[in-house]
Amino acid sequence: MRYENRCCDVDKLKAELDLYRPFDSNTLKQLKEYYRISLTYTSNAIEGNTLTESETKVIIEDGITVGGHPIREIQEAIGHSKAYDLIYSLIQNKELTEANILELHKLFYEQISPESAGKYRDKKVIITGTTYEPPAPDKIRGLMQELLGQLSKKEKELHPVEFAAWFHLKFVSIHPFIDGNGRTARLLTNLILLKAGYAVIIIPPVVRADYIEALKAAQTKHNEQAFFNFISEMVLESMKDYLRIVKHLMK
Repeated sequence: MRYENRCCDVDKLKAELDLYRPFDSNTLKQLKEYYRISLTYTSNAIEGNTLTESETKVIIEDGITVGGHPIREIQEAIGHSKAYDLIYSLIQNKELTEANILELHKLFYEQISPESAGKYRDKKVIITGTTYEPPAPDKIRGLMQELLGQLSKKEKELHPVEFAAWFHLKFVSIHPFIDGNGRTARLLTNLILLKAGYAVIIIPPVVRADYIEALKAAQTKHNEQAFFNFISEMVLESMKDYLRIVKHLMK
């Protein structure tokens, strides 16, 4: 599937959305809780979690364990919800720090693997379905510090949506953790978008193959634009949904 850069269309929707700002407290609360479930479900589903959106909602909102699923899948839903809360607490922060990223991963991963949660990997890894080879463990801390050191410059150079896509790509390419890299990247991508006034981006499982192919093209063929285009289209669709909900809540 071919994706186009939709930043101009996204900005038209953002301009319309800005007319409703500032959001009242009820709207803010409703938006946060709506996307907690939607993002947790879709982000986990991309990684193979078989919980449905309804099951994810029951686990997070009602604290009820759903039968027929591995404990790990339940833990992934609970952990992602905790990490999602941290994203909102970081919106007002001026800078994203290494400590923020490690804390985010720890919140998501601590029930799954306490010994690996919030810690950079100390082993080499391979990513199935691609020839891309993530950097060796001894390179990770330096690459992460380099990435964080580029944020201010890139934020000024790129459109906010392209900046979020750039960060997402660089982060997953470093692959700093033994597991949970994609979900951490998607949470951090949403932090960048929320700080800039855009919607929470949802990547539905139905486009999982396109998402992976766009990443692969960027990592192995140096076609970063393919990934930027994919993310901009996902933001566009998310902005449409976000605006629909805001209009409903504030009419």
